[in-house]
Amino acid sequence: MSAATAEMAEVERLTRRGLRLAQITVAYNVVEGIVAIGAGLAAGLVSVIGFGIDSGIESIAGVLVALRLSARLRHGQADEAKERLVLRAVAVTLFVLAAYVTVEGIRALVSEETPDASPLALVLLAASIVVMPVLAAAKRRVGLALRDNLILADAAETRICVLLSISTLAGVGLFQLTGAAWLDPVAGFVIAAFAIHEGKEAWEGELVDDDDDGDRRDDIDEDDARTATTGER
Repeated sequence: MSAATAEMAEVERLTRRGLRLAQITVAYNVVEGIVAIGAGLAAGLVSVIGFGIDSGIESIAGVLVALRLSARLRHGQADEAKERLVLRAVAVTLFVLAAYVTVEGIRALVSEETPDASPLALVLLAASIVVMPVLAAAKRRVGLALRDNLILADAAETRICVLLSISTLAGVGLFQLTGAAWLDPVAGFVIAAFAIHEGKEAWEGELVDDDDDGDRRDDIDEDDARTATTGER
């Protein structure tokens, strides 16, 4: 097998992995969104309802990414014009998410709303804190290996889901301990700033930076070292 053929096979393998990760994320987010909105409505938890809406936004972004990766596999190459549009669509979802979190945070502070507890919501949020970091890290590795802004944008959106899970869980949990109802909206403002930053980079196609190049080279060096060690054995 020539070097070019081997490289093409590796690109296809990584692209298929990125597609599977996007599909898994969409499936999880659909279930997560339905459960979160149901639990939020039952307990009167606006933050949990918002978390469910965020899951819907992420599902839309994940479907867009999966469709483009599927098309790339069918045609054997990327359609850069269409993928740039999808990347900007993902950026828009990040901006929408930032706007929603900001508006809800301001409204919660002004109205001095008091969060309620919901065992189902707490279990769901805890599960997301476990599942989503694994998916985000896997997507980031694939995105860096391919230098693919589309997959990296999807990974960024998944990381925001992790932050939202932590924020919502902390807001409800810490209020039960301290009575400080302002913790949830304030944490939401931090998440909104992160979403705007990631959305701007996704819009401009600048999700691969110098630090990422270093991470990618480190990963390649580690793989080479393992290969050399295996060969010596």
